Amino acid sequence: MPVFKRRKPRSYSQIASDFVYPRGGWGRAAQYVWHRLRRLPDQPHRIGRGVAAGVLISFTPLFGLHFLGAAAIAWLIGGNIIAALLGTFVGNPLTFPFIAVLSVQLGRKMLGLEGHMNAQRVLTEISAAVGEFYNNALSPFSSRSAHWNHLGEFFHEIFLPYLVGGIIPGIIAAVVAHYLTVPVVRAYHRHRARKLQERIARMRDAGGGSAPAVPPSRRKPGA
Repeated sequence: MPVFKRRKPRSYSQIASDFVYPRGGWGRAAQYVWHRLRRLPDQPHRIGRGVAAGVLISFTPLFGLHFLGAAAIAWLIGGNIIAALLGTFVGNPLTFPFIAVLSVQLGRKMLGLEGHMNAQRVLTEISAAVGEFYNNALSPFSSRSAHWNHLGEFFHEIFLPYLVGGIIPGIIAAVVAHYLTVPVVRAYHRHRARKLQERIARMRDAGGGSAPAVPPSRRKPGA
């Protein structure tokens, strides 16, 4: 029987609710992610690269593939994959609207597309495209009919500008995340090493300078 298995499994509605708003709030969720990052057993620069990979992929419209994309980028640049997965926390329901609007607007300017895309229109178009995509994916197994017209327009008007426009702010955010993460992780590792040395010193002082005795139950047979 798994030790860490929930006594009462979460329902799909609870999972969706926790994704939109975690039980402890987004502040507590951020603190948990930051705590896990600091405790990763890896070199600070590798953890920083991993975080940068997770932040970068969060500025792309590849929804549902952010974990895989973050892991792939982290592997390519020699970053910590777990840190990359934690770094995708930057992309969440609170930040996605701002990331989407910024990326789409910038991408449309870079591609020379006319027309203004406000936040409501961008989010509406993304929601409609996701719904149509799943409708078309289920159409072979149901009586639904597939429609691709809106997805084609969505690709040129939203998805491609989002993908192109997210590169610049994504790289900037990734670089900032890297240079913020490395010194914090390095300081935390030094703090843990200092605490460990102090603990060893106290044990030596308590034992009169000798190594602590091994309990009989832990001695090897014949010792």
